[in-house]
Amino acid sequence: MMNQTRSTHQDDHGSTVYLTLVVLVATLGGLLFGYDTAVISGAIGFLQQHFELDAATKGWAASSALVGCFAGVTFAGELNDRLGRRFALLISASLFLVSAIGTALPETLTQFIIFRAIGGLGVGIASMTSPMYIAEISPARIRGRMVSLNQFAIIFGMLVVYFVNYFIVGQGDEAWNTSTGWRWMFGSEAIPALLLLGLMLVVPESPRFLFKQGNQEKARRILQRIDGETHADREIAEIKATMDEETGSITQLLQPGMRIVLVIAILLAVLQQITGINVFLYYAPEILKSMAGAETDVALLQTVLVGAVNLVFTVLAIWIVDKVGRKPLMIIGAAGMGICLTAIGLSVSAGAVSGWLLIFMLGYIACFAMSVGPVTWVILSEIFPTKIRGRALAIATFFLWFSNFVVSQTFPMMDEHPWLVEKFNHGFPFFVYAAFCLVLVVVMFCFVPETKGRTLEELERMWLERR
Repeated sequence: MMNQTRSTHQDDHGSTVYLTLVVLVATLGGLLFGYDTAVISGAIGFLQQHFELDAATKGWAASSALVGCFAGVTFAGELNDRLGRRFALLISASLFLVSAIGTALPETLTQFIIFRAIGGLGVGIASMTSPMYIAEISPARIRGRMVSLNQFAIIFGMLVVYFVNYFIVGQGDEAWNTSTGWRWMFGSEAIPALLLLGLMLVVPESPRFLFKQGNQEKARRILQRIDGETHADREIAEIKATMDEETGSITQLLQPGMRIVLVIAILLAVLQQITGINVFLYYAPEILKSMAGAETDVALLQTVLVGAVNLVFTVLAIWIVDKVGRKPLMIIGAAGMGICLTAIGLSVSAGAVSGWLLIFMLGYIACFAMSVGPVTWVILSEIFPTKIRGRALAIATFFLWFSNFVVSQTFPMMDEHPWLVEKFNHGFPFFVYAAFCLVLVVVMFCFVPETKGRTLEELERMWLERR
């Protein structure tokens, strides 16, 4: 009788440990996302010397992976909707592995660009698939926290590669790093890529995708194992109710109730990027060297500090996102980012940088990490209907990566433009990014509803009722 009671209790409540393990495997996609995008920060200076790059080609070397990113999300939605979230992450892991090997061995800049773009394809797929998979497998009461774990993994991947870059630079002098060290930086990505490739073979498919494919019983078993029988019954009923009303066509996004969702999602995706985050993630060592006069090893060590602050405040966001809510965090964080960017612009323009540059940079990173970084992905993973979530999220993520590409490509050009340098002494880009922080505050305050604590199906009905 005792064993039967224990079994019934477990069935009713499910296994948080099982859910956490599954989510952690999925977040390896996020870790590789962070690793792949941030590895360029330590290598870009050596690449510039090795391939003799000017400002435009330096921006192209840094942003070329992003071409792959928005190419990847173009077909990633179809891939997710037709073949499943699990299969999409397996493909992503394979692309990361090919890119890691290819970017470690190029003889020409063109070869390097091609393999960076292949890695970008993996990033594009993982950037939309990991949070979507986690959102679909997690109960509503902890969904924000679970999805935010993916952002934690992204930041952790960045921090790891900052340490890796710092370690590799210490293995030789400037000449060795220019010829060989940067190759080891890119090649090191093969290790987490192999880990994701192996572990994705043992995790389940998204229950919502299984239900969509007609495999209701398997979907129920997964939901029951995650959070118990009551949760499984409720989720199956809500999934069925919303799917009965869905056409499954991308044209559903053009319906009156859904058009506003798509516009909001695109705005949030674009504003997450054009508020300047990847300037610091991709160019932090170069900024610290050129504007604050730091040596290469010191600049890389300070970049580790940037990654550590990013990680700590991302943990804070994970802890409070389901308590405070999405909307307050986004508004407070975007306002703080704007203040720090303005301070950076003013201090750089006045030539009074030194330690202040690092302090304001860390303040900006802290505000982003506790708000706009993780919460944007939470909102994007929540607001679309189940049947078209893959395609819809792909559209939003496409705009996100395209915006990232524009910012990454144009920053060196603005930073080194003679007229802008004469007028603003390298401070101009930061004023631009600060202005977009204000736009983000307005968008969040006026147009984005709170989604905390609502099921995915409840959110869908809310939008449809606005028609």
